[in-house]
Amino acid sequence: MTRPRLPSARGPLQTASCVVILLSIVVGANAQAVPIERTFPESKSTVEKALKQLKSSMSGRLPALEGFTLVGDHPLSRYQRAFYQCIAQVTALPTGGSLVRLTAKVTAWYSDTNASRSGYQLLLSNGRLEADLLDQLSDQLSSNYRATASPDNKPSAQTSPVHPQAKTDEEPTLTAPMPNSTESGNAFSSSPSKGGLAPTPAPPQPNSAGPSQKGSADVRTEVASLEEVLKNQAHPKNLVAVKKSGTPVLSSPSLSGKTLFMASAHDEFEMLDFNADWVHVRISGLSRGWIWRTSLEMPEGISDVPQAISATALSAADLFQVSREEIAQFPGDWEPLRGKSVRIISVQKIRENEQGGGARAKLEFAKSLLDKSYDELAKSPDLSGLVLIFDSVDGGMIAATMPTIRRWKAGGLTDAALWHQCYFDPPETFSVSSGTGSP
Repeated sequence: MTRPRLPSARGPLQTASCVVILLSIVVGANAQAVPIERTFPESKSTVEKALKQLKSSMSGRLPALEGFTLVGDHPLSRYQRAFYQCIAQVTALPTGGSLVRLTAKVTAWYSDTNASRSGYQLLLSNGRLEADLLDQLSDQLSSNYRATASPDNKPSAQTSPVHPQAKTDEEPTLTAPMPNSTESGNAFSSSPSKGGLAPTPAPPQPNSAGPSQKGSADVRTEVASLEEVLKNQAHPKNLVAVKKSGTPVLSSPSLSGKTLFMASAHDEFEMLDFNADWVHVRISGLSRGWIWRTSLEMPEGISDVPQAISATALSAADLFQVSREEIAQFPGDWEPLRGKSVRIISVQKIRENEQGGGARAKLEFAKSLLDKSYDELAKSPDLSGLVLIFDSVDGGMIAATMPTIRRWKAGGLTDAALWHQCYFDPPETFSVSSGTGSP
């Protein structure tokens, strides 16, 4: 006799497990589809002011990708030099509060066994960066609230609303602000502040201060001392800041140097050395790079634009002149313009033996021609770009596509980014000085 077969319990369990896994995946995907947001009772201006105080935590280097990003097509172990940037959007609510939306972008260098596939890639945040920054914002707002409520003038329950994080059944908790440490990876606080303000106690009688009052006074004194120390800490004097997003960081001080990545506005780097054209910076650890000097805000006392460059810019128009213009097929083998119709402008030195007509002067004159010629080029939809040919012993050719010129004219590209999207033939003809150590 055949024994009747009982229903298996593994089937429903396995089905339930699959449903849980699928739900987890869907929830994770949805978390990445929209920014992470949180509401605060403070006004929009108050929240924006607190965000400015957290500027140093809005971007920086990540010690590791594990725990901060989702695993994509490649293992995280193949990435290095991770960098994050948080973008905040504050919206005023009809109730008087604010809604803060945070979006975190994480970029890192991907190293492939095939060198041609290596490069910087954008990774998806798993939400920890945004959540930690929102926690920091909550702590900052609480700290600002406690700072504005002096011991002699605390808000009462009858006249002022109690701060949402305050607990009336606990003693006030005072916390000293600590320096931010992005190098060690502790750039964010992992939990919101639990301190608050208790209702104003009855004033103590003279000579009746108990141990708790004395302890609170000691803590306030220590907090004030620590805040004064942090306030007086000197900002490092060897930091340079990027002026515009899209500024290239190069592997060598040359217009033909390899672009390591594009820096964002306000990114700060440690300056190792500089000259009239380039600044040598530390990216992270042993990583180094070069940035065009005019793309940076230099430390106090050092000009962003050296006098040598200013003098060249003023004299470039006196060194060169346009000798001929024509429309023809691109005379080179550069892929973006290969076989396409372009405007060709031939340039000559006014005096062949004139001093000062080097690479920097050529670039300045080329920039003026790109600026003057754009409006006329934009009226000719059949033209794909502009070519400048310097007819001289040390001449050369510069080519730029219309989309590149358009972005530069609109302010989307810095001068340095413009040159790194142009074609130079030969490149060494337009290489400016790369020696270090001179202002």
